Amino acid sequence: MTQWVTVGKALATLLAGVLFGFGLSYSTMIQPEVVLSFLRLHDAGLMLVMGGAVAVVLLTYQLAPRWLRRPLWDTHFHTHPSTWNRQTAVGAAIFGIGWGLCGVCPGPAIAALGTGHWDIAWALVGIALGALLQGWFSAPPAQE
Repeated sequence: MTQWVTVGKALATLLAGVLFGFGLSYSTMIQPEVVLSFLRLHDAGLMLVMGGAVAVVLLTYQLAPRWLRRPLWDTHFHTHPSTWNRQTAVGAAIFGIGWGLCGVCPGPAIAALGTGHWDIAWALVGIALGALLQGWFSAPPAQE
């Protein structure tokens, strides 16, 4: 049973990833110039992309626990608590600055590689280095 649950989770994740990548590509969100046009309020098309995602999440998280006794590949529905603190606000501001400067977001950047936009790999390297630096700075000191 556990092997099938693991396979089911992997296939569901793969299918969701394919849908996500296809949607990003189809909506042209993988093109930094389109994203920058949206961020400059010249093109509101990407608002429909984000609005569609928000609607799906709201409906799914509200209705799935009512329709199903338990999730398909888990024993119970989990809550996803989030906290608003200084670190969240500063991180959001830094992310926004980076996104506004280059028009690249991690998900669309990975999807762009799938369409052959290899120059966007530089932005992904920068994203990875930024995450690595943040991890180093926030890591607890080593104990001896």
